[in-house]
Amino acid sequence: MKKRPLLLAIGGLLAMAAGLGIGRFVYTPILPPMVEALQLTKGQAGLIASANFIGYLAGALLGALRLPGSRRTWLLAALAVNAICLAGMGAATTMPPFIALRLIAGAASAFVLIFSSALVLDRLAAAGRASLSAVHFAGVGSGIALSAILVATLLMAHASWQMLWFASAVLCFAAVIAVAALVPPDEAVPRTVRTQSVTGVSPGFIALIVAYGLFGFGYVITATFIVDLVRGAPAIAHLEPYIWLVVGLSAVPSVALWTALGTRWGVMRAYVVANLVEAIGVAASALWVQTAGVVVAAIFLGGTFVGLTALGLVAAREGSTGDPRRSIALMTVSFSLGQILGPIFAGYVYDATGSLSTPSLVAAAALVVAALLSLLAERQRRLSPSQLNLSK
Repeated sequence: MKKRPLLLAIGGLLAMAAGLGIGRFVYTPILPPMVEALQLTKGQAGLIASANFIGYLAGALLGALRLPGSRRTWLLAALAVNAICLAGMGAATTMPPFIALRLIAGAASAFVLIFSSALVLDRLAAAGRASLSAVHFAGVGSGIALSAILVATLLMAHASWQMLWFASAVLCFAAVIAVAALVPPDEAVPRTVRTQSVTGVSPGFIALIVAYGLFGFGYVITATFIVDLVRGAPAIAHLEPYIWLVVGLSAVPSVALWTALGTRWGVMRAYVVANLVEAIGVAASALWVQTAGVVVAAIFLGGTFVGLTALGLVAAREGSTGDPRRSIALMTVSFSLGQILGPIFAGYVYDATGSLSTPSLVAAAALVVAALLSLLAERQRRLSPSQLNLSK
């Protein structure tokens, strides 16, 4: 029985790795060879990325509704759809199917995040093992690192861009089987009722939601184009096989770090610092286009964006009563809106100017504003009798 919470957290890790770390973010390392082979413009590449985020938004909105069936069933179905869409990307060659597949995959990714987080965080809290939430959220970084290794290895073997998608799909199909074995049916675990609550319309919660959206906009431009940026700069082009791996490896321990800081400092204070660190990394990608600069950008990006995601969602879960899907979904909607705007804005500005510097600096500014809003959320939290506690 003592192993069950850990196995559950590992199941959450695998779900997050497949649905988000691979399902959403493998597009970044596959993008350069795909763009080169198909002669896509940066605007088209950004449009494909944004289609995924639009789907993510739609999935977040649907996830907030009362859907028939168990949460586990929806989680497994979303993981399967995600894997099918990855395979479909390898079979497609034109923009309409690319957009449609990434749209559907985005909705599936949102379902994976919402349903796996609601299931795993609830059960870990009921078992008195809430600290294992760091294992669950580490799945995003683990999936990014694994997909980076997979793509780099296949590219060194001269695999086509289609094969990169197919191989990613195989990994995600395997994850469906593993998650089904590790995450038990809903009825197998007693549900608990939390008495702690934070109203969903409080000024602090609104500030947190807006900050979460700005964070989505602020991180996504660098996350989408960093590998392409490296490929396009002769002085650092040799880093292409490694830079996304650096992002992923930096993300793996970041959740444990930021949740620990959130416990020590408070959720919003940790959120402030993480946004500012990420802003430095995003700015470095624009202003310091050298080996040291792009490595700093990758480490700061990977070391913060999953931690920021976890802090926001844990805060939303702790501030909800009953099933936390609605609070998590509201946060995810805001995050999605930021992500939708980011790649489209960056892609078209790049096509017009030939540089990612301007959109990257705008993204860094958005992260600074997110930090300021987080300070407001922290102030409102102090005025509220409810407290958000990561160690609960």
